[in-house]
Amino acid sequence: MKTSILFSGGKDSSLSALLMEPFFEIELVTCSFGLLPNGELAAKTAKELQFPHRILFLKKEILEMAYKKIIKDGFPKNAINYIHEKAIETLASYPEVKCIADGTRRDDRVPVLSISQLRSIEDRLKIQYICPLRGYNRKTVSILAERYLRIEEGPSESTPKADYENELRELIRQRHGEDKIRELFPAHLQSHVLSRKGQQ
Repeated sequence: MKTSILFSGGKDSSLSALLMEPFFEIELVTCSFGLLPNGELAAKTAKELQFPHRILFLKKEILEMAYKKIIKDGFPKNAINYIHEKAIETLASYPEVKCIADGTRRDDRVPVLSISQLRSIEDRLKIQYICPLRGYNRKTVSILAERYLRIEEGPSESTPKADYENELRELIRQRHGEDKIRELFPAHLQSHVLSRKGQQ
């Protein structure tokens, strides 16, 4: 069965692809609003991992709604979860897409959808939705990623990545400046996968 994995180029989505590789035909899909070259960055990582890759452009209205949510809330959780849900719905709207996966872990706070949200998407859009890391916590994922992937890690604001947060940050930066970014987004580490272990 062909599976489209939402792919940021980080260790979680990359590890999900490796775990599913023996059982599924893998396609990596990076969502973009066209604000930053997210797709090109993720495409390089996908090539190193030896998986086919494509870019899915999301409607700008989704980003605008997420922007309104984060400005209203003062924190990014609801905004990023909103983008994630809309990304899944957009990808699932393609008739050839029957199975979607992502890299969300057991202890993730964002992006995470509830069981009822996932069931609704599966029922409405007639797809299967898989979270291969849902049973793993951050520590276990890090051990597995260290075993199979070459990774660089660093602060979110300076580590290359191709996730929803990156473009949401950029929109806020354009409209409000760096101080607003620091106000809204908690500091955290980000990963960027370079290749599989054993590759040059």
